[in-house]
Amino acid sequence: MSDTEYKFDIVVVGCGIAGLSAAVSAQEAGARVALLERAPKEDRGGNTRYTESFWRMKSHDEVSDDLEEQLAANAGGYLDPEIIRDAALPYEQWPPLLKGLGFTDPEVITTLANNAGPTLNWLAGFGVTFDFLPNYFITQSTTRIAPAGGGLALVEALVAHAESVPDDITIFYRTTARELIQDGAGAVAGLCAVDADNRHVEFSAPAVVLASGGFEGNPEMQSRYFGPASQFIRPVARGGYYNRGEGIQMGLGAGAAPCGDFGSFHAQPVDPRSGRHEPVILNFPYGILVNNSGQRFTDEAPSTVDASYEAITRDIMNQSQGIAYTICDAGLDDVPNWQKSVRTDQPPVEAGDLDSLAAALGLDGLADTVHAYNAACRSNGEFKALEPDGLATHALDPAKSNWARPLVRPPFRAWPVIAANCFTFGGLKIDNRARVVNMDGDAIPGLYAVGETAGLYYRTYTGSTSVMRGAVFGRIAGQDAAGLKL
Repeated sequence: MSDTEYKFDIVVVGCGIAGLSAAVSAQEAGARVALLERAPKEDRGGNTRYTESFWRMKSHDEVSDDLEEQLAANAGGYLDPEIIRDAALPYEQWPPLLKGLGFTDPEVITTLANNAGPTLNWLAGFGVTFDFLPNYFITQSTTRIAPAGGGLALVEALVAHAESVPDDITIFYRTTARELIQDGAGAVAGLCAVDADNRHVEFSAPAVVLASGGFEGNPEMQSRYFGPASQFIRPVARGGYYNRGEGIQMGLGAGAAPCGDFGSFHAQPVDPRSGRHEPVILNFPYGILVNNSGQRFTDEAPSTVDASYEAITRDIMNQSQGIAYTICDAGLDDVPNWQKSVRTDQPPVEAGDLDSLAAALGLDGLADTVHAYNAACRSNGEFKALEPDGLATHALDPAKSNWARPLVRPPFRAWPVIAANCFTFGGLKIDNRARVVNMDGDAIPGLYAVGETAGLYYRTYTGSTSVMRGAVFGRIAGQDAAGLKL
């Protein structure tokens, strides 16, 4: 028995961009909405609150030229051509096996691309200004736009609207969803939750939108899916600690098909000494990375940093104790505005010679590694700091593909780097209406998943699309669910 019972048209779980977009769009369509937020009021907003919220767009109306291509290239593993050939048919004609398959449907990608501009302009209607703002990448491979004030501006604008219509949207803080309620026909009829005093609360509604994030705040789930190295990662920002995977678990428990790469996550290289949100260290293309034995282990500069840092960060996670060190010399100062790529509030470890730096870091093999690297930097090409310049090492394993210059000019500087979990990739399979699809390829009546709770990415994150997809499909889910209201 529940201690308290409520009745609404729609229950939305999560107060980040996905959940807020769902709640507000549903209210605009005439629904009464319960918005559940695990965090206290001062921490509301999930990961959205802490991100700069870049969108992969070339204008206020159009996505970047490479958006659909990049998402399609990372929509699954080695897919069986015999199974996916039917994806060329209209979605209504897809066989159930294909609809429930663990890959990102082309229609979902197209829906994201087609609705990004309208969704951005919808958000602008709440007073948010979007522009081409500076970011922390020294070199870039695509176009990006962002709201002035970052994700926090989005959260505050939509919450302000929600609070202005308290009869239509009720926000329940420190309330955690635990279990879906389904009727005898399998349709969603609400959910059970617990409040701040662990009292059971029941919400009756013909539609539930799961927007409670991934599982970057759940060490048990991370260990299960990522393995032992997960003990060395942490959420990139405070909002991630509230994302503990219940939405995904509830959906899977109701028969949802999984989608997205459960064994991976959006990895960012950060300074473990810093308590700031997103204290990234992204200057390693201009130096080298070594593990705690003082050995190089990866190509630090295969391409522009925005296109390669995630794979490199996962290499860092797989080193002993999940840590590496960026080593640079005074040549770093030849890179214009390199400081913007280092967002830690902690100073580098600095020394006048390599032996002193090695001693300060406790890396016995560092000097030998640097000498071997220096000997392999034999290119006579021109150093071009702001574009891949082809200055590569010779006869060195692993090679360095760009910006390979000897580290010989003091002072020598070092920053420790670990992998931070920005968000997890694995989630629930959805269709282009954000409805959760079950293992048999059918939409579960009344159940929606958006944001991190919905699976989309495999292997590599298509940068600057997370907040965008949360807003797009949150808005779609709210509109669709409003059609189910009592």
